[in-house]
Amino acid sequence: MNFDLTEDQQAFVQTAREFASHELAPHTARWDAEHHFPLDVIRRAAALGFCSIYSNTDCGGLGLSRLEAALIFEQLSQGCTVTTAYLTIHNMATWMVTGFGDAALKAEFGEKLTSGEWLASYCLTEAGAGSDAASLKTRAVREGDDYVLNGSKAFISGAGATDVLVVMARTADNGAKGISAFVVPAGTPGVSFGKNEEKMGWNAQPTRSISFENARIPARYRIGQEGEGFTFAMKGLDGGRLNIASCSLGTAQAALRAAHRYLQERQQFGRKLAEFQALQFRLADMATELQAARLMVYHAASRLDAGDADATLHCAMAKRFATDACFAVCNEALQLHGGYGYLRDFPLERMVRDTRVHQILEGTNEIMRLIAARKLLEKDSL
Repeated sequence: MNFDLTEDQQAFVQTAREFASHELAPHTARWDAEHHFPLDVIRRAAALGFCSIYSNTDCGGLGLSRLEAALIFEQLSQGCTVTTAYLTIHNMATWMVTGFGDAALKAEFGEKLTSGEWLASYCLTEAGAGSDAASLKTRAVREGDDYVLNGSKAFISGAGATDVLVVMARTADNGAKGISAFVVPAGTPGVSFGKNEEKMGWNAQPTRSISFENARIPARYRIGQEGEGFTFAMKGLDGGRLNIASCSLGTAQAALRAAHRYLQERQQFGRKLAEFQALQFRLADMATELQAARLMVYHAASRLDAGDADATLHCAMAKRFATDACFAVCNEALQLHGGYGYLRDFPLERMVRDTRVHQILEGTNEIMRLIAARKLLEKDSL
């Protein structure tokens, strides 16, 4: 097994690293403090292809692998966790439209999404349908050449600031098989947005509820056939889990780097902190856990790229392990900074706040355990 990156992959990593260093890192603390969603920076990221990393090339996407997406998101998140996390969501929504939409739908929305001219939000979760997403109640009723949507969505990233909503809605009452996917322009009459939620972290992007009250869209805005939406959503979430795990990797790497630097600079009892064996061991454990998480994410991404039958299992395990481990690395880095880590003058408190939600979204880590257990128990042996 060759772990070396190709020349192209090295170039993608370098481009993402430079963008993170110049466009994200210098501003992320201010964006967090001001609750500012940097649309201008997101569109500059789009100019490099970062809004369409694994979308189809026939719609202007880069057509890269999920492994290459993981490499890029890991680098970007070292500059700003939250902006990168939004880019992962836009990529997932764009991939769904360009991957499963018909030719007319792709012609109308594809290149506007891959270019970042239009930004997207992904609308699956509802107040009563979080972990049990198949129980969603938002309904789309066919009326002639249109669908009429009624219902609501919760915890939607970018809502109120994005142009396009990729919405999962019920078209029949037969559980997951009755869910369909739709593209809904955000300005459609009958679409309204709740307040920007006050959150522990992820302050640099808005999170709102969305209500649909007799929101009418053309039937041609349906993605695929009726009843295929939940299948698309689950396929999207395999990659989405790796995306958010990659954001955790990058943030934990930045936290580890900060801790390494602080241990070399800070002195107590007449010695550098780096000279205390107890702290050396903690740094070693942090680096080890991070590297283990990184290898799990890369392996799962390679399995997803290969179309492996166990890809969902690997994605769930990698998401669970990486988001838990990387949050722990960030939290430990804060601890190593002592009281300074708790101050907003240092980035650690923000990293802890921003990575905490990664253990919840794209399927909670409890659900990741459930998925993994079910997949394992389907096997005759291990």
